[in-house]
Amino acid sequence: MRYRANCKINIGLDVLRRRTDGYHELSTIMYPIYGLYDTLDIEVINSDEIIFQNRGLSVDCPPQKNICVKAAQLMQQRYGAGGLSIILEKNIPFGAGLGGGSADGTTVIMAINELYNLGLSTMDLIQVAAEIGSDTAFFVKNSPQLCQGRGERMSDIGVELSEKWIAIIKPEVYISTREAYAGVTPHRPDTELSERICRPIEEWQGLITNDFEPHILRTHPEIAAAKQALIDAGAIYASMSGSGSAVYGIFENEKEARKVSPLTDYIYKV
Repeated sequence: MRYRANCKINIGLDVLRRRTDGYHELSTIMYPIYGLYDTLDIEVINSDEIIFQNRGLSVDCPPQKNICVKAAQLMQQRYGAGGLSIILEKNIPFGAGLGGGSADGTTVIMAINELYNLGLSTMDLIQVAAEIGSDTAFFVKNSPQLCQGRGERMSDIGVELSEKWIAIIKPEVYISTREAYAGVTPHRPDTELSERICRPIEEWQGLITNDFEPHILRTHPEIAAAKQALIDAGAIYASMSGSGSAVYGIFENEKEARKVSPLTDYIYKV
């Protein structure tokens, strides 16, 4: 069967504190972008093997370490699922902060639940997905969520962008998780993100912030330039997604968003 694994953007990202387990406590809003997605052809096979192929954009890891394979192995260990053939057609840029790998891994988990008739609940799927990554659990619900903890604690949030358009620019630079956190000083803002997001979108710029941006935009001027290009083109709001390197702009309509077209092919109705 063929499945779609769409990406996400982060609207605001507060790094609150470093936890005793080595992770960081976050507060962020994740919003699905259905127009940009990977496809996965997943079939049950008559063995216990996991046969994985990657097509489209290359992924910077060997096949046996791909998150799709890790997800399938976890489902075998946890629930006794059998063998699979997984063909990943990669379209979401790698190392962009768009959650493409997390979406792929979660899609494999949900596909196995369906193909093997495991009958797992939404909460079961969220718990399993959280074991393979920080953003993965979001893609079980795949709707606007206030995400806290490592990203696995979620609550529905009424952010509505369905009449807007989005343009995403992916500079040719990779930001590692280590680099992203090295430039951040965790702190708790005066006003929670869940309150700030209630302001009109026209007031978000400068109010809804990403704590990774100051350091990364300073050390990678091409990312700063991409964000400024979105603002100059008329974006109502522009930000880096997650730890980057992708930046996005939200526009009122398609005509405004298309002004960015010389810089990107990633333009979608939200």
